Amino acid sequence: MDAQESKKRMEEGRLYLPMDESIIEKQFACMELMYEYNATHSSEGKKRQELLKKMLAEVGEDCYIEAPFYSNWGGSHVHFGKNVYANFNFTAVDDGHIYIGDYVMIAPNVTIATAAHPVEPSLRRQAMQYNVDVHIGNNVWIGAGAVILPGVTIGENSVIGAGSVVTKDIPANVVAVGNPCRVLREIGERDREYYYRDRKIDLPLE
Repeated sequence: MDAQESKKRMEEGRLYLPMDESIIEKQFACMELMYEYNATHSSEGKKRQELLKKMLAEVGEDCYIEAPFYSNWGGSHVHFGKNVYANFNFTAVDDGHIYIGDYVMIAPNVTIATAAHPVEPSLRRQAMQYNVDVHIGNNVWIGAGAVILPGVTIGENSVIGAGSVVTKDIPANVVAVGNPCRVLREIGERDREYYYRDRKIDLPLE
């Protein structure tokens, strides 16, 4: 399999060899900006914003990633809408593309993965890989330590509980938790009245 074919197969989500020299060369070049970003201080907000615009495939207004940030392709296959916040240790396995909508909150130690390997042992001995894009809708909250697996879509407004492993699509407007992650309940009227157990919301809603 030559370099051009490997790259084409990678982009099409087919089995390919990720260690192809031409792919690795491009991948490592993309990662350089990530290392530079992780070396910045929290007081260097302007520099971080400039680096995000260079690193990510797309980035809207008022987006922020807390360092350290880890990404297979330095974020070059990560697409942010506006007002996206990712806390410490956000890991984006972005061999495929990760699409994240507006007003998404990502808690510490979250992993979003697009890359996978075949179960067939002989293919894994050859280090074969395939990628499936991930889609996160607007206004989603992903709890601490959650893992989003390749090919998953999460609908808008949904909440993914801390520590969840999301193996299948999650619909919009639900709270989903667990391993594997399952819908616990719909978001409803009580959520417009209480923000935590018996604690009432004492601020105006939009």
